[in-house]
Amino acid sequence: MEQDDALRVMEAYQAASKDTLADRMGITIVEASAERVVGTMPVAGNIQPYGLLHGGASCVLAETLGSLASALHAGPDRITVGVEINATHHRAATDGLVTGVTTLLHGGRTITTHEIVITNEAGRRVCTSRLTCMLMDRVPSRVPRAAPSSDRT
Repeated sequence: MEQDDALRVMEAYQAASKDTLADRMGITIVEASAERVVGTMPVAGNIQPYGLLHGGASCVLAETLGSLASALHAGPDRITVGVEINATHHRAATDGLVTGVTTLLHGGRTITTHEIVITNEAGRRVCTSRLTCMLMDRVPSRVPRAAPSSDRT
């Protein structure tokens, strides 16, 4: 994908991300290309009742990063939707930030598959996830809308 197209995809992602689940969970994109996306998420606010990072939060981070990588692979005239995700939780995280690194495993015309490795601040693996996305042509009359703003906390 050309640099201008990648910039268009990133700008669209950032504009559409306000007031979404990823925004509420504090996910920040640190680096992004079709081959590799890196992002962080705070553990605080994303825990289960025992004070540990919730496994579902790891999946949200993984799908957010993998879907962005898939969109960058697809380009601005296509859309990407997740069709399968799995996650193995290796160890607990109790504080600080976790970092997800997404690596392209397969980038085809209709399917992408990414591995997402989530580590704690000590660099120890917390979770390994795999995400498969389907790529489709964008239907001009079905442009994604930004989420409505709300005052929910």
